[in-house]
Amino acid sequence: MLNGGILFIFVLIACMIISTGSFALGYRVTGYEDVMRWIVVFGGFWLVAFWRGWRWVSALAVLLAVSLAAYGVWFEFGLNWMFSGAAFAFFAWDLTEFQQRLKRLPPRDDVDGMLHRHLIRIGLLAGGALVLTLILSLGQ
Repeated sequence: MLNGGILFIFVLIACMIISTGSFALGYRVTGYEDVMRWIVVFGGFWLVAFWRGWRWVSALAVLLAVSLAAYGVWFEFGLNWMFSGAAFAFFAWDLTEFQQRLKRLPPRDDVDGMLHRHLIRIGLLAGGALVLTLILSLGQ
């Protein structure tokens, strides 16, 4: 495993949980309890799929996230929850794809350096997304 592998996995799982939690809370606040339950079930499936190595589930999660966010924005659910859910789903998908690219690199490449730089970029984007979410929540 890569030296930064534990950090990578932690960030990836955190993105999955934040995305799932944001959508679940956004839909729960508006009274969609059944949809919230299905979102949580899918989030659990997403975590299990990551553990099992089923990469395709991340792409499905992004499609679901875009759909949930579009529906939520259209019907004026909490914009901050919808934005956060979609942004972190994209981050999780990106990290899943990046992990696959790293596995295909020859051993002589600076894989750990690439991993750390990518995590820093994702961290900056995630921080920006959280700040924007807070700003949006203050405007509501």
